[in-house]
Amino acid sequence: MVQRAVLEAGVTKAASWHTIRYAFATHLLERGQAIHTIQELLGHKDGSTNMIYTHVLNRGPVGVRSPVDIL
Repeated sequence: MVQRAVLEAGVTKAASWHTIRYAFATHLLERGQAIHTIQELLGHKDGSTNMIYTHVLNRGPVGVRSPVDIL
């Protein structure tokens, strides 16, 4: 199903269910979800598996949001 959708969408890069899981975890991290929550949702027993998703958080000062912005 995924491969068919990828072909129909005209995506030229390789994609699979793993790609969807990776994107899901990345978006959760970007929205501030705890890494342990993501670990539980994805069914990973070892927390180090989820550390590959944290690369998106290395944005320097631009990625820091002030608590005042949330109010």
